[in-house]
Formats: sequence, structure tokens, C-alpha cells
Amino acid sequence: MSLMLERSTTSGTDPHSFEALLDALDELRVPDGYKAEIIRGNIVVSPSSKAYHLDVMDLVCDQLRPHLPDGHRIGSSPALYVLPGVERAYGPDIHSAHRQTRQTRRTTTSLLDGAGLSFVAELTSSPTREDDLPDKVDAYGKAGVPLYLILDMQEEEATVLWGPSPKGYEGSFTKPFGEELHIPAPFDCTLDTSGFQAPREPWADDESTETPPAR
Repeated sequence: MSLMLERSTTSGTDPHSFEALLDALDELRVPDGYKAEIIRGNIVVSPSSKAYHLDVMDLVCDQLRPHLPDGHRIGSSPALYVLPGVERAYGPDIHSAHRQTRQTRRTTTSLLDGAGLSFVAELTSSPTREDDLPDKVDAYGKAGVPLYLILDMQEEEATVLWGPSPKGYEGSFTKPFGEELHIPAPFDCTLDTSGFQAPREPWADDESTETPPAR
């Protein structure tokens, strides 16, 4: 489940409220297996990804790495990005940024500048799905992140959004898992979503576990 740490903020009238949240987030000790983000004026702690999500992240990174813009790196290690202009701090499951940009890679702080991002991806889970869809779509688009990939693990479909603007993303395209999805510029490549589905548990096809018919 998600843990929301309520902290009072104001709607843009207090320039220090978001900074106070950032300071608190920077000092927060998050339990192993969880991540903390700032969402809608609150610090929200949610569980990390399921085991098979890690394999999906690797599949995405392996496919996109050859198509990275010059000087950019992509990975799925924990990172917290502060998004410009929208008072959000997110820890995307997959993220790409220029390695020589001081605020996004070459820095000692744990709060990275989201202005240097070229791509982010989120794998939804039941506790975080409502944030990954409406709130993060709006925030990433308004913050100017060129590409946002949503892997909806519940509906088993992939959506890529592009064309960030002050009103959000201007374009999107969705494909079910198992099909190929075009990733627009600056990557301009095809993502094969085969193998993104949840694995069947070994007992799912084990007929020996069925209740024998009554005699």
C-alpha cells in the first residue's frame, strides 16, 4: 500500500512550501523496498516494483540504449527528480538524462534536476496506478520531459506520450503488450513489448491441485 505523509502546503502562494517538502524528503529515511515522492503537495511512500517488473525494466533499457541521444544514459536505479514548474518530485522506474549535466548526473545531491531528462517510464502497480496515470502524465508533460512511457501492468498495455507543452502532452499512442510500439524522437525507434506480461505462476496450469470430482 502507499503511505502518505500529510504536510500543509498552499496553492502557489507560499514559495517556501515546496522547498520545505524537498528538505523533508531529502532527510527522510525510507524503508528498504520503498520509494518516496512528492505528489500533490504530499510526501508519498510506496512499495518498490515487483520482481518481474525488474526484468521488464531491463528489456526496455536494453532496447532503447542503442538509440539514446548523444551523451545520454538510461537506467532503472533509484533516482529522485525535481520537476521544474510543477512542484513535483518523482522517482521514475526508468529514466534517461545527459550524463554531463551537473544537476542530473554529475552532482552529490540526492535531488536531481528534472530539466535534464529526455525520457521517463513508469510501471504501474495497484498502489501507484492512480498517480502514474493522471497526475504524472500531466506533470511530466508540463515540466517538458520529451517522452513518457507508461507500462500499465494491470491492463497489459504500453502508452507513449510525446510533445510536452504548458498544457501537457500533445500526442499519445497505445499498444497491447506483445506488439511493437514506436518511440518518437529523440529516440525514434521501435519498442518490442513481448515478454512484458506478468508470468504465470507454476501452479496455474497444475491440474493436480484441482479438487477431485465427488464420487
